[in-house]
Amino acid sequence: MNKRTLIYAVGLTIVLLCLIAANLFFGSVDIPAEAVINSLLGKEVEKSSWNFILWESRLPQCVTALLTGAALSTCGLMLQTVFNNPLADSSILGISSGSSLGVALVMLGMGGSIVNGAFCITGFLSIICGALIGAILILGLILFLSTLIKNHIMLLIAGIMIGYVTSSAISLLNFFSTAEGVHSYMIWGLGNFGGISLEQLPYYSAFIVAGLVGSILLIKPLNALLLGPRYAENLGINIKRVRNAILFTAGLLTAITTAFCGPIAFIGLAVPHITRLMLGTSNHNLLLPVTLLCGSVVALLCNLICILPGESGIIPLNAVTPLLGAPVILYVIINQRKIQYFN
Repeated sequence: MNKRTLIYAVGLTIVLLCLIAANLFFGSVDIPAEAVINSLLGKEVEKSSWNFILWESRLPQCVTALLTGAALSTCGLMLQTVFNNPLADSSILGISSGSSLGVALVMLGMGGSIVNGAFCITGFLSIICGALIGAILILGLILFLSTLIKNHIMLLIAGIMIGYVTSSAISLLNFFSTAEGVHSYMIWGLGNFGGISLEQLPYYSAFIVAGLVGSILLIKPLNALLLGPRYAENLGINIKRVRNAILFTAGLLTAITTAFCGPIAFIGLAVPHITRLMLGTSNHNLLLPVTLLCGSVVALLCNLICILPGESGIIPLNAVTPLLGAPVILYVIINQRKIQYFN
């Protein structure tokens, strides 16, 4: 690790720790700092409601934002590399749209419940199941198409077309649904790091960590792909197998994050560019770990901005992420000739 990378890694780690503290100490309910510290240490606090808010809301939300930011930014980095396209991200293959369609079917078509004979799933669990099923089906379709379509660009276009088809289906479901169903679906679509309870957090964390470990194991083939497919094959890399592994890993992370947090925009697209601009390299040995850190920092920052109104309410997550991500993408588009990403 060179000096520049080390400086940014240490700096991002410090910022990350500060943002974790800020997400725990600040929220829509004013809790004294001493009470927060005592609660985290397992000591008695003045009000039991403070203890409940910290452990059932702020702590799970903080950990969820940290893991989700890392997952989405990693997805964006891998997909931008495998497709050699700086505008690729976790939503471009239609996997996020597949999750959205699954949720739309549950909320708008089934009244918020999945019922099959004596088998019945309702509430938040039905939404998670619908999102996961939708994402896995689209991921399976993408992996099948990858066996037929050898060209990366054509596969990317196929993913975009799948996204359009799912969006059309969602529009039809919205058109024929009730006002209450449309409102509930719209709220889910705004994104939220606060939908995971303390009991669900270990399962969510396990899936995300497994996906992130898988992405770290793909660092060597990702670096080989930067040199071009022919050169990668000369190095002994099985292009088809590597591409499928990357698509599966990115699809798994996208499916899990979308199911639990809703479709979150711009983090997966913008964070890899921020990291490349900071480090000035496309070497994934350096780029991927710093991208994980940077993604967590950006997600925690967005979550902190969402709670700024305090008692007046919480700003929707997808109303904040474009404010941070869109300027980065515009900068990349304007300066694309000056920025060497894939070298």
